[in-house]
Amino acid sequence: MPRGSGSGGLSYRDAGVDLDAAERAKKGLAALVASTRDANTLSELGSFGGLYAVPADLDAPVLVSSADGVGTKLKVAFAADRHDTVGQCLVNHCVNDILVQGARPLFFLDYLASGAMDESVVQEIVRGVATACKENGCALLGGETAQMPGFYAEGEYDLAGFVVGVVERAKLLDGSRVGAGDALVALASSGLHTNGYTLARRIVFDVMGLGAGDELPGTGRSVADELLTVHRSYLVPLTAPLSQGVVHALAHVTGGGIPGNLPRVLPEGLGARIDRSSWEVPAVFRTLQRAGRVALEEMDRVFNMGVGMIAIVELGAASELSEAVSREGVDAWVIGSVEPGAGVRYA
Repeated sequence: MPRGSGSGGLSYRDAGVDLDAAERAKKGLAALVASTRDANTLSELGSFGGLYAVPADLDAPVLVSSADGVGTKLKVAFAADRHDTVGQCLVNHCVNDILVQGARPLFFLDYLASGAMDESVVQEIVRGVATACKENGCALLGGETAQMPGFYAEGEYDLAGFVVGVVERAKLLDGSRVGAGDALVALASSGLHTNGYTLARRIVFDVMGLGAGDELPGTGRSVADELLTVHRSYLVPLTAPLSQGVVHALAHVTGGGIPGNLPRVLPEGLGARIDRSSWEVPAVFRTLQRAGRVALEEMDRVFNMGVGMIAIVELGAASELSEAVSREGVDAWVIGSVEPGAGVRYA
């Protein structure tokens, strides 16, 4: 006879879903969620829907939303049994995606699904989400923690996030101000961010035969430390330039690299020239390229190559923008220019 409830029948827990563990985890998250509240947060954790008031200081507010995941970077977290950075990566990636349209984040929601409830892991992940929400000045308004036994492998989970931000209609970035001769200012990435991990894992774990705790050659750091580095948010260093109106467009360099993302913000008839000599590609990318014998064109399409965001400004404003961003602790430099044509050309 199967072991079940006191009546002899099966319970939800027997089927693999522990409601008591879920309730304990939810209570344990209350303080983390509350720590991100602001004056416009109108609901408490546990509501069926999160409530947030549109800020009253805007004349013509436009809401901007985005959703994303962390991808197979999670596989590195599983291998390292380290779960404190992926939540930060998730928030920062989503914030950057709405930042390119000039928006600042208002609130965030997350979705975490696993085969079984590991309360300590849930705490680590959501602590990372809350940390990044506070750093980006947005409220963690709610989320969903789902137990799906039989759907995920033991010890694994999936993580997704949803952000809503706001921008004045007059300050919305849509690429329409971009013109030939504008400068491209690169903002340094903190590493791989959240893209290219399927190829990176193949190279590091299969080709190089390394483990999460081994040193990644050329970097002076362990595989886990390097590959779990938090995806950088560009909200703080770009807030002042955006408010001053000097930025014509922004491109978040994610999957597809510079060639796949920069053209998304260029008007028809315009392309870009990238000067490879303007920066040194970080060691992690050089190691991956060498060990995997990856063609340079493929590296450019898969990875950010050390450039996490590109700002497009008038040529005369490029130096000032670079200096302003650098004062906020993010390296920035002129990486190229906008020119007639289409696509991205490397020089």
